[in-house]
Amino acid sequence: QVQLVESGGGLVQAGGSLRLSCTASGRTFSSFAMGWFRQAPGKEREFVSRIARSGGYTSYADSVKGRFTIDRDNAKNTVYLQMNSLKLEDTAVYYCAADPLAISARSQYWGQGTQVTVSS
Repeated sequence: QVQLVESGGGLVQAGGSLRLSCTASGRTFSSFAMGWFRQAPGKEREFVSRIARSGGYTSYADSVKGRFTIDRDNAKNTVYLQMNSLKLEDTAVYYCAADPLAISARSQYWGQGTQVTVSS
């Protein structure tokens, strides 16, 4: 079992930046692919970004490409999501995910979520 805890959410003005962090329990963090999803009220949870176990491969949703950057620090058991040029439509609860094989909507482990609110 793996526990994931997100932090770094909050209120930010459109055009601003936030950095989300997700810290995992256990001693096998580097064995898991990691990623981020988000869910706005009344909408389905949607993919945001993923990163391979080694950090050598990353992928982004078209809606955030060029604005968001995912990275991981295996020594700290932490994955980050740097969010720049934030837009109103980025407002959502952001969830960290982990899976021993691949990140998807059915990833094995999920954090509790952290709220990101972008104001005009």
